[in-house]
Amino acid sequence: MSWTPTEDPLPGDVHACEALQQVIVPRARDLGGFSVRRALPAAGRQMVGPFIFFDQMGPAEFLIGTGIDVRPHPHIGLATVTYLFDGEIMHRDSLGSAVAIKPGELNLMAAGSGIVHSERTSAEQKALGPRLFGIQAWAALPKSHEESSPTFAHYDATQLPRITGEGKTVRLIMGQMFGQTSPAEFPHPSFYAEAVLAPGAILPLDADHDERAVYIASGEIDIAGDTFGAGRLLVFRPGDRISILAISQSRLILLGGEPMDGPRHIWWNFVSSSKDRIDAAKADWKAKRFPFVPGDAEEFIPLPEGR
Repeated sequence: MSWTPTEDPLPGDVHACEALQQVIVPRARDLGGFSVRRALPAAGRQMVGPFIFFDQMGPAEFLIGTGIDVRPHPHIGLATVTYLFDGEIMHRDSLGSAVAIKPGELNLMAAGSGIVHSERTSAEQKALGPRLFGIQAWAALPKSHEESSPTFAHYDATQLPRITGEGKTVRLIMGQMFGQTSPAEFPHPSFYAEAVLAPGAILPLDADHDERAVYIASGEIDIAGDTFGAGRLLVFRPGDRISILAISQSRLILLGGEPMDGPRHIWWNFVSSSKDRIDAAKADWKAKRFPFVPGDAEEFIPLPEGR
């Protein structure tokens, strides 16, 4: 997705659980029948592991003939991690990729030195009255890969490890967890997974990485006697083994990794360790020096003015 203006996430209420470092409450913004909740970046928290941007898309149900139409826009220095719970998005990019992502699948696009993509609801889906519910995260690329060649990879649901049992189902999207390894490659130690828990199920979250968080997409959970509902990003202190108890049917995203190799600048759709590099990307997009998206080259999102 393109960075859309939203109000900054808020710090949540103070809770007794000592394992929690921060509770972030995303602010919802209605984009015309389509709501977005942004959890990262937030006040006092730029990243969790490499994850520097985290948006919940929907849940939304569109009128027949409508859907999302995110026109071609550029990225540098990051990887977009798109995962859906419901609905479908048609992805096209300047590498020539044209893939419809569906629930349980992963689109992983590493922008590197620069890429352009669009995300739209197909005409076929618009005719059905489409739905949409999912998460798009951006993962900052380490400095060693900020200027690498752009890449795109799509993984079907059958390619992503699935761990089931005792009232829980975990789909490993990136990294390593619960003895499984995702085939998705990312050049920084990190993890990203979806967990669906039945009421009463307990999910452990080991201290394998220094930075860990859980986003509650739906349902209600308990951690050490504190209760948290949907629309909260819970950031944990390093070193503690966490147990998550589902109070109701719950859907979670588990994310984190090792600390990134320094802070990042983020402006519109650009992420970089260098302000000068972002200024160059601004000039390149304004001068139309980025590549075009085959099959979707007639429209584009212009460079925001006055930001």
